[in-house]
Amino acid sequence: MPAVRDLRVLLRLRDFRALLGVRLLSQAADGVYQVALATYVVFSPEKQTSPAAIASAMAVLLLPYSAIGPFAGVLLDRWRRRQILLHGNLLRALLACVTAVLIVARVPDWLFYASALSVTAVNRFVLAGLAASLPRVVRADQLVTANALSPTAGTLAATAGGGLAFLLQLLAAGSNALVVLVGAAFYLCAALVSLRLAVGLLGPDRTPGDEHPSLWEGAVLTVRGMAQGLRHLSERREAAYALTAMTLMRFCYGALTVMLLMLCRYAWSDTEADGLALLGVAVGVSGAGFFAAAVVTPWVVSRIGPRGWITACAAGAALLVPALGLFFAPGPSLVAAFVLGLATQGAKISTDTIVQFRVDDAFRGRVFSLYDVLFNVAFVGAAAVAALMLPPDGRSAVLVVGVAVLYALTAAALMRKGRCFT
Repeated sequence: MPAVRDLRVLLRLRDFRALLGVRLLSQAADGVYQVALATYVVFSPEKQTSPAAIASAMAVLLLPYSAIGPFAGVLLDRWRRRQILLHGNLLRALLACVTAVLIVARVPDWLFYASALSVTAVNRFVLAGLAASLPRVVRADQLVTANALSPTAGTLAATAGGGLAFLLQLLAAGSNALVVLVGAAFYLCAALVSLRLAVGLLGPDRTPGDEHPSLWEGAVLTVRGMAQGLRHLSERREAAYALTAMTLMRFCYGALTVMLLMLCRYAWSDTEADGLALLGVAVGVSGAGFFAAAVVTPWVVSRIGPRGWITACAAGAALLVPALGLFFAPGPSLVAAFVLGLATQGAKISTDTIVQFRVDDAFRGRVFSLYDVLFNVAFVGAAAVAALMLPPDGRSAVLVVGVAVLYALTAAALMRKGRCFT
């Protein structure tokens, strides 16, 4: 198969393998850490979870560090990206250990959230740096396959990390602190693997006289740099359309995620342990959808283009989400989780590729950081909407139909923009 052949070619590239290794370990750590936080907030026996509580937790963890995204982009275009991968993962390992201590100490929620926020804030630098670095280790004609493999493999690693966290939770009787320490170990391993990459390999390109900005200079550069980045993006309409579509699909995914959490917690289980096990199965099924997207996306994109594949993913979700989700039963909902995993990841692979092709290297860090901000704001906004619409048990036909309509509108808007581009 061409996809298998292209994959073998990529894996022969030493620098690509090293960058992929950093991504796999880093995102596996993210999966472990995020599941530990989710179970602490949602599935702790002493906590009475509601959609509003889930939305509040997401807002605390995601919205504040969304403001860091633009700063990360400007600095990614000035600082050595390899050093960001190294020091970012080392810092996250240390901060995750602090979070574990706070869990054991049973500190007030605001202090726990502050610690969790510090870990996820650094995450913006690392993930944006990984995305901006990929074109530096593969050729331009290999980007579609690299984007199918690298971010999707990272998502699968996060899913596997989450699965490991679920297993540890069940075996260790809900020891969230232990699970967080396992995540810290993965962050440390990611930092060590980044040492295999040359310091200047990942860019950005430097011009004579460039120096590291001070904190104040970085803040000033952020304002100027983001204005330049947005202006650059406005001149790259294909990238702007793709980012808009992906943001809307992320909103849909966020609303359905909150609904699934509530269904697992209350509608489909009698105990916290049963609900946690069901959620673990759903995460695994969604991960299978991510893997399927990685396999089929290069083949489909070669025939209908990345924008055509985003359109197909949105249209497919619009049809299948209500057909499966309105049963509010575990079986059909798990099938829907697979479909959404495939559609969301297929669209993301295509969006990544469009941005990398259409955006100049000097602006990639800023644009990918903006990409992250849109992702987080859309997800938190969806959680807030879901909190207003969902009943205590999570069953809401209005939410399912509303999400399906938004998917359909996204597909229709993309179709109106003209023929697909490659």
